[in-house]
Amino acid sequence: MSASDTDLRGPAETAVEQCLALEPDESCAIITDDKREPIGETLYEVASEITDDAVIVRYPPGETHGGEPPAPVAAAMAGADVVLAPTTKSLSHTRARTEANEAGARVATLPGITEEVFTTGLDADYELIADHCADVREQVDGADEIRVTAPAGTDITFGIGDREFRSDTGIVHEAGVMSNLPAGEVFVSPETATGTFVVDGTMMPHGLLDDGQTLSFEVEDGFVTDISDDDIRETVENAADEVGDAARNLAELGIGTNVAVTELVGSVLLDEKAGGTVHIAVGDDAGIGGDVEAPIHLDGIIREPTVYADGKELDLPGQ
Repeated sequence: MSASDTDLRGPAETAVEQCLALEPDESCAIITDDKREPIGETLYEVASEITDDAVIVRYPPGETHGGEPPAPVAAAMAGADVVLAPTTKSLSHTRARTEANEAGARVATLPGITEEVFTTGLDADYELIADHCADVREQVDGADEIRVTAPAGTDITFGIGDREFRSDTGIVHEAGVMSNLPAGEVFVSPETATGTFVVDGTMMPHGLLDDGQTLSFEVEDGFVTDISDDDIRETVENAADEVGDAARNLAELGIGTNVAVTELVGSVLLDEKAGGTVHIAVGDDAGIGGDVEAPIHLDGIIREPTVYADGKELDLPGQ
């Protein structure tokens, strides 16, 4: 076992034992691909010490996020009590994952996971993260209006309307439930928004932004009207050619609650969970409580935000 494999052991135990709570009488399927094998093998090793009914299924990396895995992979997912899927391309929005949940499996997807993100985001106490989620929810639930300001220039107000905040705690103990790992956020798909948000953390395709580098977005009545960055503007315009204004939809407001993530590393999956950050997304919100379908969902992470619920400042974890 290499040094890096040893480093993966603790986070793998957190995932299998704390997040999924695998029991000795349960079956467990680890779904991985050729590029994520060290993480998959470590999860399998931990699972096989708990249950005799553990399998690891490996396949060539998929071509796109949301692409269906081979049929034998889907069958393994649907046949297991617990599924962990560290894969290059996301299985979160696939029929295979949906059908596994419908069959009663509890599922954790780890899309695009790297060893750095795995060790940073899962070397954490997920019961504590769940407590932080509950604390944030207590402060925002029932609010009509959320305002976010930040030093880089963000000042945007969200109308929540009838939408409900949701929690991604990483605790997947109920049959038919799924989560991304690493986890740790409270999020909502707002009904509308107006103002400016300025990303100074992480956003694709750029990854981690340099000191002083910012991406600015103007928002009116729930739609992005101006984007400072050429690459992101082109991505949104190409999607708009396909689906119209849905591509410019202000899709999500999220608040990070994973206090184990103390530095941004350039992975949206991890950085959007960092305690004391906010992320705002453009595009699709159908999967998170909204009603807009689009071929993009672009998250941008904002450092050092101040968040107000109906005028009252929130106490954010990690700040």
